[in-house]
Amino acid sequence: GLFIGSFLNVLGDRLPKGKSPIKGRSRCEKCKKTLKWYDLIPLMSFIMLKGKCRYCKTSLSFYYPTVELVTGILFISTAFFVFNGSQFPITNFQLLITFIYYLFIVSSLIVVFFADLKYGIIPDKIIFPSIIVSLIYLFFIHNSLFLIHLWSAVAAFLFFLLLFLITRGKGMGFGDVKFVFLMGLVLGFPDIVIALYIAFLTGAIIGCILIIWRKKRIFGTTIPFGTFLVIGTLSAIFFGDTLQSLLRALLL
Repeated sequence: GLFIGSFLNVLGDRLPKGKSPIKGRSRCEKCKKTLKWYDLIPLMSFIMLKGKCRYCKTSLSFYYPTVELVTGILFISTAFFVFNGSQFPITNFQLLITFIYYLFIVSSLIVVFFADLKYGIIPDKIIFPSIIVSLIYLFFIHNSLFLIHLWSAVAAFLFFLLLFLITRGKGMGFGDVKFVFLMGLVLGFPDIVIALYIAFLTGAIIGCILIIWRKKRIFGTTIPFGTFLVIGTLSAIFFGDTLQSLLRALLL
């Protein structure tokens, strides 16, 4: 997870800028010096270099080790979620495919979270491949859930498209509209409702805090809503059943 997180850093930085994630060596953003392999060991290099470039001594952003650490933690969480405490099932092909699928989705969500937070962009090169992979996974591995998840995706897409058209793109970007289609495919019903509820709730709370701190105005500015959609999606993936039970208890 830590090493994958290092690659996700590259994706999150280069895709919003329209750059190829696999061409070109990593460089220091300040002195442009090409980094050696021992400068790129996840977490360890940052700690050993005391958070500074080896060559120009410029302080490095905590963004990079944060992505690596978050990826590592979420990969462990995914293993617990998929295997549910059982031994690694080498002979269970379907469970192995499910594990790989969720690692892929979690990786995509991490890129979306940090790319939207840093640049205000949800890369199509992450969303569209994730949609295709999800459709293939549902059709071949969970065929009985295919229509439910597909209709959940369509309903979420149409709801956000309506919001996008009503606000003329000022309330949210079209990247959010495309992203909720992916959310619907991954989560299905009713988890998509829970994810959107958490996203709107956390977005409203953070928005109010920013307004109070005078970091954002009420009108004329936006916050990266994709980050809150990711929080909602991850919450529904890992805690969907618990949240459903809690919601039923509150309503009943």
